[in-house]
Amino acid sequence: MTAAARRPAVPILGFLGAAGTVTGSRFLLRTARSTVLVDCGLFQGHGKVRRRNWAPFPANAAAIDAVVLTHAHVDHSGYLPRLRNEGFRGPVFCTDGTADLVRIVLPDSGHLQEEEARFANRMGYSKHEPALPLYTEKDARAVLPSLQTVPFGHPTPITDDVTVTLQPAGHILGSSTVALDLADSGRRVLFSGDLGRPRHPLLVPPTPPTDADVIVLESTYGGRQHDDTDAIDQLARIIDRTAARGGTVLIPAFAVDRTEVVLLRLRELMSSGRLPTLPVHADSPMALRALDVYRTAIEEGAADIRPELRGQADPFDTGHLHEVRDVEGSKALAQLTGPSIIISASGMATGGRVLHHLARLLPDPRNAVVLVGFQAEGTRGRRLADWPAQLKMMGTYVRVRAEVANLRSFSVHADHDELMGWLRSARPAPELVHLVHGEQDGAEALRDAIEAELDWHAVVPRHLERVRL
Repeated sequence: MTAAARRPAVPILGFLGAAGTVTGSRFLLRTARSTVLVDCGLFQGHGKVRRRNWAPFPANAAAIDAVVLTHAHVDHSGYLPRLRNEGFRGPVFCTDGTADLVRIVLPDSGHLQEEEARFANRMGYSKHEPALPLYTEKDARAVLPSLQTVPFGHPTPITDDVTVTLQPAGHILGSSTVALDLADSGRRVLFSGDLGRPRHPLLVPPTPPTDADVIVLESTYGGRQHDDTDAIDQLARIIDRTAARGGTVLIPAFAVDRTEVVLLRLRELMSSGRLPTLPVHADSPMALRALDVYRTAIEEGAADIRPELRGQADPFDTGHLHEVRDVEGSKALAQLTGPSIIISASGMATGGRVLHHLARLLPDPRNAVVLVGFQAEGTRGRRLADWPAQLKMMGTYVRVRAEVANLRSFSVHADHDELMGWLRSARPAPELVHLVHGEQDGAEALRDAIEAELDWHAVVPRHLERVRL
């Protein structure tokens, strides 16, 4: 039987990731003439979930005609090199901002995986002999020529029968919702990607949904609310009391967008006098490259940058910002003697330079660790949020005596009410809402609210489930 003969008579959507879990966004759309993958992300969190990255891709990668990315975070883009290794050779469509960031994120992801495999082999703590990277930096760079950019609001044919329209999602620079128009059926399916917040300090609000028959909506903060004012006040209080006892504040932060938002807030707090002007060390080469992309976007007036910021001076310079770009500079931070702030990746403490800072700083009660975003189940950041007596990392256990604070409201994900507000603006109402990219309780809380308050049909799909569109 030929591949053409196996094409479905009606559009089919497969949930290959981010179903029942927050990470690994991968949604496979098959029509009678095309196969399109929306997002191509890595699974993060519990070992059981992470092992899905190593399993064969649950579809024929070589038969995928195109990939569309909602944004550059690795749980949405980080599987691309592995997909290419499995046979994918098609184009990858995204916005200019996403392309700029993916060119940073993917090679860094490959490099980090190589470094972690080498370290595990050297220290002998891997369960595998030898430990191997999921893919290499070379693998990651090989997929970059496939990127093709699409302007916001511009319907673009990506296969014979599928047209994509991207609109600002307000989550990180370049992030977009993805509307796929299916020519043969006349159906439109809208993927929210990760929705941002109406009051994101750098980005315009998410574009309201229109004319979608089916919406695939994230539910990361289903059932939970953010309190922005309290989060900023808490951050100021924690830094103030840590500085008073002569300690260091460590902020694990995602390299893309979270580092920018944290620097912006620190600049505001210090310039207003609410905080003393402390040295701020940004210790993540990827974050610093992303920071340069944001600076350029602000200078050039990118479409999803807030108009009041366009053309302004650098909003991230706290006055004493030290950009740490090399390994020796990172190691030198261990010699700090006075109060200071270190921002380092990764945001969920799953890898990167932040692990070495945690191992050094956690045993000292003068220090503080501030978590400033969602901590997925099974991650080291999630365990740290519970302020355990000890934390395992790099093959050993470290005492936790430093102060630990979890400022969830610092997230750039829409909360429950903001997700509901975005849905309410849909014109007309969709026939069905699929809730993805959330833990089970959050997705179910959002589903119950949609059904109770809007009287719409909403479901929480299962991993690898397929549905007709």
